[in-house]
Amino acid sequence: MLINQDMKMADVIHLNHHLLHVINRFGIQLGYGEKTVKQLCAEHDVPLSFFLEIVNTFHDPGYFPVENLLQFKASRLIAYLHETHRYYLDFRIPEIANYIQRLRDDDGFGPEVKLLIQSFFSQYTHELTQHINREEQRVYPYVLSLEKYLESGGGDKELIGSLKQYSIHEYEEEHDDVESKLFDLKNIIIKYIPSPRDSRVLNLILHELFELENDLNNHAHIEDLILVPIVEKMEQEFLSGSNNPKIL
Repeated sequence: MLINQDMKMADVIHLNHHLLHVINRFGIQLGYGEKTVKQLCAEHDVPLSFFLEIVNTFHDPGYFPVENLLQFKASRLIAYLHETHRYYLDFRIPEIANYIQRLRDDDGFGPEVKLLIQSFFSQYTHELTQHINREEQRVYPYVLSLEKYLESGGGDKELIGSLKQYSIHEYEEEHDDVESKLFDLKNIIIKYIPSPRDSRVLNLILHELFELENDLNNHAHIEDLILVPIVEKMEQEFLSGSNNPKIL
């Protein structure tokens, strides 16, 4: 069943506790009381339709309403994607790092195993951080500038020049599939680590890696299948009127 506006938010969490972190990204924290999804969205100034589409996309793997999501402004998507980035860097990655530290303190594992997992995860964290920084520092500002230009009907010369020098197609080419790189680390832990006396720490690490991978997959789908087509449409609109741009 899909999440709807009349459901109590507490019931949403009982239905699927994995949605808790997604809901937090909208600024809606615990302490829901008996309030419905609609009531809490109104209280936190969250567009109800956007909230429902995003939450249901995470809730039901078979639900990805492309046509509905394409109706939202790029800035709305970017605000959500930005909060997702914060979640990865400020919470999920440090949490996994803490579990790996517990592994390093466990005498049941040899030093070579600890070093292998630590090194692999550090390398992955570096690549993910670079990927996020590239989006935050180059891609998202470009998209927001493009949207602002089209909404205002013009822009300054520097802005117009930058819009002509960059294209979302460059982003598609440099958009590494970072979530797929988690597979190697998971595979190492599942297949190639010598049998430990106690697997509980490794189980925790694996659980967190699978959670991160699932979240990243949803994140990438929103970027690739929704944000990119929206920006492509805006670029076409910009280029069609770029011969006689209005300078403000």
